[in-house]
Amino acid sequence: MTQPSPSLLSPRSLTLIAMIAVVALTRLLPHPPNFTPVESMALFAGACLLDRRLALLVPLLAMALSDLALGLFHGGFHMDYLFSISHVSVYASIVLCSVAGFAMRGRVSAGRVLGWSLVGAVVFFLVTNFAVWLSASSLPGYNACAAGLLPCYVSAIPFFQWTVAGALFYSAVLFGGRHLLMQRWPALASGH
Repeated sequence: MTQPSPSLLSPRSLTLIAMIAVVALTRLLPHPPNFTPVESMALFAGACLLDRRLALLVPLLAMALSDLALGLFHGGFHMDYLFSISHVSVYASIVLCSVAGFAMRGRVSAGRVLGWSLVGAVVFFLVTNFAVWLSASSLPGYNACAAGLLPCYVSAIPFFQWTVAGALFYSAVLFGGRHLLMQRWPALASGH
């Protein structure tokens, strides 16, 4: 006998989506470079949203809305950046992290969250810096990247510490917050 499909607008789904939206808005707050919830919200969506389409779509939409808000707060939204390879690589990283979250479905534990958060940070680092290297000829001040792929990755290492710190912090906030909410309201644990 098959289980009924959960409603996309169930209290559980809406709560998880709201959590993702709230952490996406933290990008508007002052923070160290790359200390953001990008990988974590995608991993969380992949692991916790029952509908795989939502798990892919929600973090992308949250990122797009926070990008729009950032653009409006910091002097306008630039369409040329929106379609740059660097920007597209961030969205590709989100999709990859959401898919990685599928591996934790029904098996979320502190160890898995830690491990997959680190994987998400590495994926983000590799994908986005590869895109920076590809576009280095059009980016002023990226001399190391113009010299080759390895120097590009090496010059990005100082930012990687913040990527890892952000991934671990926001994964703890999201997965820990979900755990606390489910203890307080057990109905959120079900898909209905």
